[in-house]
Amino acid sequence: MKIVNFAEKNSELNRFVAEIRDIHIQQDRLRFRKNLERIGEVMSYEISKDFRYSEKLVTTPLGTARVNTADDKIVIGTILRAGIPYHQGFLNYFDRAENAFVSAYRKYKDKLNFEIFIEYIASPRIDGKILILTDPMLATGGSMELSYRALLTKGEPEHIHIASVIASQKAIEYITTHFPEEKTTVWVGAIDPDLNEHSYIVPGLGDAGDLAYGEKE
Repeated sequence: MKIVNFAEKNSELNRFVAEIRDIHIQQDRLRFRKNLERIGEVMSYEISKDFRYSEKLVTTPLGTARVNTADDKIVIGTILRAGIPYHQGFLNYFDRAENAFVSAYRKYKDKLNFEIFIEYIASPRIDGKILILTDPMLATGGSMELSYRALLTKGEPEHIHIASVIASQKAIEYITTHFPEEKTTVWVGAIDPDLNEHSYIVPGLGDAGDLAYGEKE
């Protein structure tokens, strides 16, 4: 399984990640959502390098040009709600992609213990397609796995790209043991070392959904 950690490289993506982490900058919800979108765009460009390409002929006003374009059929699958602006970044680049949405949420038994439930799924068939699963925060990996299992009711993808802005080390280890090793690639903006008692990533950035759309009751 290939794991790409963008924090190990120098690029403008690091600035976007720094801004969504910054306790002062992140209070601007519009800027927070826009930065999630921009991170999605940068990751889309990098992921596109792994697609299959073939040469096509394009008619121009002055002749014919030969251009290599991707042949893969893509489905962008996103976990609601913080994933919406992040999803838009991918859709800006993969504008012909099909789209899938999964509502996964934590149901707390008490202040510290919870179970993850899938409440809603809307997806096309994914047989033989490239599935890009996006969620800004990969804390435990449980929501990502359950969402993937839910999407398998719509078919078997050819390859899975998991894309997150910030992941915990625990989640990376979980993904490597719960997703098919031979056809999964993980893309993350940064990998943080710890989870707190509420299973929030540390240092992380807080609750991405609340920062994007306001605090929930």
